[in-house]
Amino acid sequence: MTRLTSSCRTLRMQVVWPGVLGGAAIGAVLSVLAAFLGEVRAPESLLLLLIVSGGLAGGFALSRRILYLGAGILSLLLSLCLLTPVLRGPLDALTLSQPVQKADAIVVLGGGVQCGTRALEGSSQTRLLAGLELWRAGYAPVVTVSEQSDVFSATCPKMSVIERKIIRGLYPQNGPQVVTLSNVTTTTDEAARVRDLAKARNWQRILLVTSPSHSRRAAGIFASQGVNVISVPAPETRFDSTLPLPSDRLSALRTVLYEWLSRIKERMGGTPER
Repeated sequence: MTRLTSSCRTLRMQVVWPGVLGGAAIGAVLSVLAAFLGEVRAPESLLLLLIVSGGLAGGFALSRRILYLGAGILSLLLSLCLLTPVLRGPLDALTLSQPVQKADAIVVLGGGVQCGTRALEGSSQTRLLAGLELWRAGYAPVVTVSEQSDVFSATCPKMSVIERKIIRGLYPQNGPQVVTLSNVTTTTDEAARVRDLAKARNWQRILLVTSPSHSRRAAGIFASQGVNVISVPAPETRFDSTLPLPSDRLSALRTVLYEWLSRIKERMGGTPER
């Protein structure tokens, strides 16, 4: 009897452990996808949670089947996005590009800063340069830059400080008039600051510069604040928007998911991060 009980336990362990390990492996893959595609700001804790949750789900027959089914469906969807340019349509739907006109100010939305290297993220740099090109072409005399709040990190350098330094380096004399949008966390904050400036300075028209995928949502946020904007997206430098390569498609998927999640969060009463 003892030998039979021991054999049953051994058999159960032989059945359970492969499921636990398989579930943990799926959890690890999901955590990597969440960290990359979702732009998660604290991936270490999420990584551990998904690995543990996957391992626990893999230890039971029903939850293991559900986990494997979900992973299979997700794999098919990812394969479709990576092997075909199916995301071109969603990307186009996120973009709003309007003919440039003379305006009172050029609003360059913040895109982020690298805390460790104390440098602008690529999107911030591209937006700033696109805004300065509009200024050089004579479309508006004023350029705004954004100073991020300390919500995400109090130790990061301020985007506005770095951007002002770049502008001074490019134009030591006779540069644009630069105005800082102080203590902003979201695009809604930036829109509110510009709304107040427009009232105080009698700005009638604004050129809004941001990343293409952010442009339609940003223009809508500014319009909801009563700001008259013309959307002039900066060039997309994170990936080739024609999506010729799987690497471009993966980066595009990250962008599309971020924008969709931001819209869902906003409709649920939260505020989008940028």
